[in-house]
Amino acid sequence: MSNKIAIVTGSSRGIGKATALRLAELGFTVVCSARSEESSENVQSLMQEIRKISPQSIYIKTDISDDNDRKNLIDTTFSKFSRLDVLVNNAGVAPDVREDILLMKKESMDKVLSINLYGTFFLTQYASNKMIENKCGDAIINVTSMSAYTSSTNRGEYCISKAGASMIVTLFADRLAEYGINVYEIRPGIIETDMTSKVKGKYDSLIEGGLLPIKRMGKPEDVAKTIGALAEGALGYSTGEVINVDGGFHIRRL
Repeated sequence: MSNKIAIVTGSSRGIGKATALRLAELGFTVVCSARSEESSENVQSLMQEIRKISPQSIYIKTDISDDNDRKNLIDTTFSKFSRLDVLVNNAGVAPDVREDILLMKKESMDKVLSINLYGTFFLTQYASNKMIENKCGDAIINVTSMSAYTSSTNRGEYCISKAGASMIVTLFADRLAEYGINVYEIRPGIIETDMTSKVKGKYDSLIEGGLLPIKRMGKPEDVAKTIGALAEGALGYSTGEVINVDGGFHIRRL
């Protein structure tokens, strides 16, 4: 797996951090990115850990909602490593305030969509064109959410963004197949991250009451292991696939 290059967005914590470390363990050189400054505690912790495994790995501060930042992330990667093999679109945000869709503000919708939907789409578009131009690229992996199909009426903007991100996978899987670039969707369920920490009590109660067949919250490492398998080519004759990492939440039960 030497000389394989992977970008992981939103990698300063949670699923992104676990994914960056997993890919490093598999032999990838990882370009880590997030909106945080490189001097931040989260980023320093990440880079200290990852460079013990993959000394060539780097960090590039990136706000994927910003056109210049997106281009800088991809251009810098190609400038330094001359290729990109795997793009993991993990960066995402939840609404600042959970609010009923009858009251949701346009500003909240704009913020969530600018990152989760528009940012993901245009980063994928730019990276795809650079992969095609440089005759490289194995896989693009989008981390969406069970919210892509599950109604949460107090955070509708998040659900809408993840449903759109799911279609991004379908579209690019179709378009990039001729270039040998497979595109996948990972749908995490209830994962122990900063995003879910504020409502952990609620989820613990629901899980205890039978919400999930596998009766625990997921760990970031559960998602990272799945991404690692895809990055290594475990599903080489599949593209456009949706892989649920959700403790069985998606199973319809009576």
